[in-house]
Amino acid sequence: MFGTAVAASPLRQASHLTLLKITGFNPHLHYPLPCRLLQTCSILSKSQSGRHSPTIKHNKPLTYEEAQKPNEIAMRKSWTTMNTSALDFKEDGKKRLGALFGVRTSQTVTEDMFIRRFLTGTWHNLFVSEILIKRQANMIRIAGLVVRSIPPRKMYFLIGYTEELLSYWIQCPVKLELQTVDDRRDVVFKYI
Repeated sequence: MFGTAVAASPLRQASHLTLLKITGFNPHLHYPLPCRLLQTCSILSKSQSGRHSPTIKHNKPLTYEEAQKPNEIAMRKSWTTMNTSALDFKEDGKKRLGALFGVRTSQTVTEDMFIRRFLTGTWHNLFVSEILIKRQANMIRIAGLVVRSIPPRKMYFLIGYTEELLSYWIQCPVKLELQTVDDRRDVVFKYI
């Protein structure tokens, strides 16, 4: 029994060859052979990025910036999303996209990351909105909403401290434009 070969029926061999031709799967090898197959699935025409999923109890607070859908950002939030570091000017004054996407693009991104981390650490748990960094010519303007949980004297010290250190490190004038709110719940635009 162990040394003899059993002949397979011609019908069984034909079904294996058909299976091999159609699917590229050989049941004796237990792994598929290399071949091209067509796989189909249903189309999911929905975008998930940038959208917040609603909760069951509708108790998740969203600010105005977070409540905007990704396809509406250009119309409603354009003043906070402008990036001019990729623009390059010719001698005749016409704007064009730079061949290397601007001279300072990577440096601008690095500086923005540094500014956000420095402000998050210096103004610990005081910012209730996102930090907006506006670059105008040689000046950097930083805007945001801060909660009034510290005395005004400390807040003025932090403003001067932040402006002086960032101006020294980045080598251009930095101006903080902060607005204060009484409570964190004042910033909530809607609950989802």
